[in-house]
Amino acid sequence: MKTISLKNNLSFITGASSGIGEAIAYRLASLGSNLIICARREDRLNDMAEKIRKDYGVEVIALTIDVSSIDSIKQSLNTVISKLDKLDILINNAGLALGRDKYHESNLDESIRVIRTNCEGLMIITKMLSPLILKGDNPHIINIGSIAGDEAYSGGAIYCATKAFVKTFTDGLRLDFMDTNVRITNIKPGLVETEFSNIRFRGDSSKVKSIYEGIDPLVAEDVADTIEFSVTRPMHFQVAEITLLATHQGNGSQIYRK
Repeated sequence: MKTISLKNNLSFITGASSGIGEAIAYRLASLGSNLIICARREDRLNDMAEKIRKDYGVEVIALTIDVSSIDSIKQSLNTVISKLDKLDILINNAGLALGRDKYHESNLDESIRVIRTNCEGLMIITKMLSPLILKGDNPHIINIGSIAGDEAYSGGAIYCATKAFVKTFTDGLRLDFMDTNVRITNIKPGLVETEFSNIRFRGDSSKVKSIYEGIDPLVAEDVADTIEFSVTRPMHFQVAEITLLATHQGNGSQIYRK
């Protein structure tokens, strides 16, 4: 099967400064794609951009964007959009979870921030970049969802709800773009060891450690493998949805720990 070459493509990746987003950025650059990488941590983004340019010889634009802020998204994207003719790949990776408190005991401001990041940010970025995606050579939108979107668990009411939104939003996009060449994919990882848990548990190392005890979790590069597979399929082949689990993970909440 002849696969698609990403050489001289342009890929836009949110949440690119660490974890899954960082792994995706390096993987797509290794395949020859130019990049626009965005996240909140400007220094880390700039260091990444410099290293990727040096290692892979591709063009990289680093954008500082807070995906939970509508103003931040619009200000940054309006500047970039005016300079671009097309966009080939959009990876909506930025996501957030804060705490594992039961909802009635949780912090409302934190819940709203999670919704703004995981839902509103995804919507706005996709809307603003869609005209450029429609002009792409092998246009593809990939949303990073989660196994948490398939079923709720205690202490995850808001996070699970946002990932259920990602799934349904992605399915709706696929229908709306059905008369175009734009392919739409939802990647749903289970347990992946990244900085995600550090942020969720506010740096509490004992809580973070307990998440991964007794199991070999997925790593960011495993998700990047799946992204590579999805974007390099020939144009008649659309990967609609892939669920990734660690070998001893049965679903979003059940794990066999040795």
